Amino acid sequence: MSKFIPEKLSVEFMGGVTATEPVIPRRYTLTHSDLTGDLFLTIGVHYAWDKINSMRDEVLGEWKANGNFLFYCVYLYIDQGEYNQNMVAKRNEIFRRELPLALTAIRYGDRFLFETYPHLDQTSIFVTFMSAYPQFARQESWGTFGSYK
Repeated sequence: MSKFIPEKLSVEFMGGVTATEPVIPRRYTLTHSDLTGDLFLTIGVHYAWDKINSMRDEVLGEWKANGNFLFYCVYLYIDQGEYNQNMVAKRNEIFRRELPLALTAIRYGDRFLFETYPHLDQTSIFVTFMSAYPQFARQESWGTFGSYK
């Protein structure tokens, strides 16, 4: 995993979302530059589809509720239009290696929300790996945001 460097993260709030409101709907689009290693986090009521490139290596996330139970969902597009199983396996490996960095960046980038609502650090994170290949398509628990401070 790469080391998180706060100075390499840019955060943008869009569409009526502030640093502390609302929690729902609140969607995250995390992209990056392969050249500089910079991370770009857009937080809004919708995903920032205009920030996503053809590589499809973004991390999408959103808060959801089931009754009084709040949780965070992450969506990763593993295939990227690839139908070569070896390439998909490599992308899966990269996503898994870099996901802790991405979750740390999201937690840090939205730290004022977490300061306002400290209980969010105890919410569960569920990651959906989307793939046409059954061995890569799965949903997993990745702990809580308190692990990614």
